[in-house]
Formats: sequence, structure tokens, C-alpha cells
Amino acid sequence: MSVNSSNRSGLILGMGNPLLDISASVDEDFLIKYDVQPNNAILAEEKHKPLYDELVDKYKVEYTVGGATQNALRVAQWILRQPNVCVFMGCVGTDKYSKIMEEKARSDGVDVHYQYTNKEPTGTCAVLITKKGTQRSLCANLAAANCFTIDHIRKPENKSLIEKAEYFYVSGFFLTVSPPSIIEVAKQALEKNSLFMMNLSAPFLSEYFSKPMMEVMPYVDILFGNETEADAFAKAQKFGTSDHREIAMKITQLPKLNKNRSRIAIITQGQNPVLLAKDGIVNEFPVAQLPPEKVVDTNGAGDAFVGGFLAQLVLGKPLETCIRCGIWAATEIIQRYGCTYEGEASFKE
Repeated sequence: MSVNSSNRSGLILGMGNPLLDISASVDEDFLIKYDVQPNNAILAEEKHKPLYDELVDKYKVEYTVGGATQNALRVAQWILRQPNVCVFMGCVGTDKYSKIMEEKARSDGVDVHYQYTNKEPTGTCAVLITKKGTQRSLCANLAAANCFTIDHIRKPENKSLIEKAEYFYVSGFFLTVSPPSIIEVAKQALEKNSLFMMNLSAPFLSEYFSKPMMEVMPYVDILFGNETEADAFAKAQKFGTSDHREIAMKITQLPKLNKNRSRIAIITQGQNPVLLAKDGIVNEFPVAQLPPEKVVDTNGAGDAFVGGFLAQLVLGKPLETCIRCGIWAATEIIQRYGCTYEGEASFKE
């Protein structure tokens, strides 16, 4: 289904770290050399800096538009088929990488409003694929993405975009960059009773950025996360359980400011069913099982899931349809390298 109403432009606003993904299939020795764990996401430290050049020199790499929020919005646009429903804000460098990224993101239908900095180059993310595509490790060098400041959302032209939006989405990764920007946008969402959504994004965020995460949490209407992120969050919050259904339920019961709607928690579990917790009930949604040879790259599966979910949400579809579209989108994305797609989206209910 395509969006045919002209007033849907700017309906979804996302903030996050715009990154150019550098993806390659590598051997496990490469992970060991740079002290990178399989199926994990980390921020680059000094010891990781040579990784990027070595990746480009020694392996066959692909460059794709990346960053969790930007990816989710691109997938939503692919499904919606009407440009500029999604608006994205994040910080980039004034270099060739940001030009490539902006052109690509706009051609994907996302209305990007980057903040530009001369202090750092555009951020990059090494996507290290192992075990024939079944595992992926992310090592992000945020660089310019780290330079996002609250001034950007206060510019009149950007403020008007925030005022117009009805759905807001931020990745947990943005907690490492500008918590004040997240809070300011979340407050505006609360004031106008708009949906504010966040993703747990990576286990290290629950462990090391718990304070800003829990400051944002009362504003969160829908929280997304995968099973390892849910485990880390439960541990940090001392939930005392490793049962994902219980964790999802406890997330919905955390303090919440908007009393007009209860919080929804959505936990994806790879090949196992997606969990949806709402109003004291946890529902399970089976995931399409692909034969192993069809799985090319699981990177971007979580972002694609959110994109599919958002696309149906803005069309006013039931949560069940949103989840099924998320599963469909993730299943499509993992059959290709990076968070990429081709042809028209064919989701049908």
C-alpha cells in the first residue's frame, strides 16, 4: 500500500548518528586482532582506528548509508513509497562522505536535515560479517556524529519540522551524543500527545549510559530492542529475571509521563518469535525462517524491523500488522549486504 495523502510529509522525525557503513565479510582472526566480539556493537577506541584502513585494503568492501535511525527511516520510506514522510537529523562532516550520504538518503526518500561540522570527518561504521553472514559485528567511529548540538533542533526551520511531526524515533546510540536534544524533543512529543519511540540499540548502552537512558525512559511510548539488549537492560535495572517475556512486561511497567497511553515493549529474538508487551499481556509473533544459504548479512535487521513497523504505524494499522511488516522488512534486508533493498516493497496484509 502506498501513502496517497499529500499531508503525510514530515510525519515521522528521527534523530541519530548518520554513518557511512563500510561492510565486508572477514575471517574470525580479524575480530580477534581488534578485540571485537561476534554479534556485538561497540564504539571505536584508539586500538580500533587502524581497523578501517585495513578493512578497505584487505577485503572487498561495500559502502552504504548507515546509522540505526537513518536506516530505519530509509526502510519506512521504501515501504511507504511517498518521499519525505520521514525527516532525519544528525551531524556530519563537510566532506565527500557526507555528500554521498545525503544524495543516497534523499534518493531513498528521507528528508535529511544534517548539522555540518568542520571539527570531524563524517562518521563511519565497520560492519564485520562472519560465519557466512549469520553474525555481524559493528564498530562505529562516530567522528562528526558526536558533534551534534541542541542548537540544531532550535533553528527555526528545524523547530517547525519538530512541531509538524507526529511520530518521533531515536536510537539508543544517540544517548552517547546529545541526551539534552532527545529530552527536548521528547518533551515536545509529550506536550502534543505524539508518539515517542526509542531503541535499546546495543548492550553497552544499558551498562554505561544507564543514567541518560533512564532519564529519557519516562517519555518513551514504544521501546524496541533485541534479546541481548533486553538481557543487558534487565541486568542494569536489576529486574532479577532473564525471561524475555518478563523483561518486556517489566519495561512496560517502568514510570511513564504520558498517562494517555500505556507503554509498549517490543523485543526481537532473531529466529525466535517477536514479543509484544502491552497492558499486562505479552503476545508472540513467529518469524519467517529462511534457509541458511539465503541469509547474507544480519546487520540492519533490527533497523529494518523498526522501519517496517513505522511504515504501518503512520498508516494507522493495528500493532499486529506493524509487527508483521517489521518481520517482513527484516527478512528482506538480511538477504542482502548492508541495510539495502531493491525493487518495490511488496508487503501485503
